[in-house]
Amino acid sequence: MRRTTRYRVTEANSLWHVYKTVPFWKVVKNFIVIQTARYTPFLPLKNWLYRTFLHMEVGKSTSFALMVMLDIMFPEKIKVGNNTVIGYNTTILAHEYLIKEYRLGEVVIGSDVMIGANTTILPGVEIGNGAIVSAGTLVHKDVPAGAFVGGNPMRVIYTKEEMEAKERE
Repeated sequence: MRRTTRYRVTEANSLWHVYKTVPFWKVVKNFIVIQTARYTPFLPLKNWLYRTFLHMEVGKSTSFALMVMLDIMFPEKIKVGNNTVIGYNTTILAHEYLIKEYRLGEVVIGSDVMIGANTTILPGVEIGNGAIVSAGTLVHKDVPAGAFVGGNPMRVIYTKEEMEAKERE
């Protein structure tokens, strides 16, 4: 199960309560920073923008490819380790606004992780060190360290031990 905190709402769906949960000007600032970073080809600049203005933990030599979309409301809940690659057009969410509740959860991505293009990572998951996430995957649960996962729904394709055995061949 994903690690999220649930907040019940009454009357209208939870998205109608959005500015009760996050300040409007924070969202505006985050939008400008994220959109600027999405289009810049300068990886050190992206990481600086994320650390400085979004208060994210971003490890050394981590690369966010073009068009990566971070959570616009709670980017500070995203942590990425060292030497990780996040592929083109990946979306990383730390919130879910549903009909009767909204949920918030940290996303922790380890070091030396490869995330393929067009992947969506949901709130409350952890991706272990050395994991590989195939392109187009919906990451809806934790990914074990060193595993190769993919699909929708996501499944383990190779465990760390199977990956190590393949590398020895």
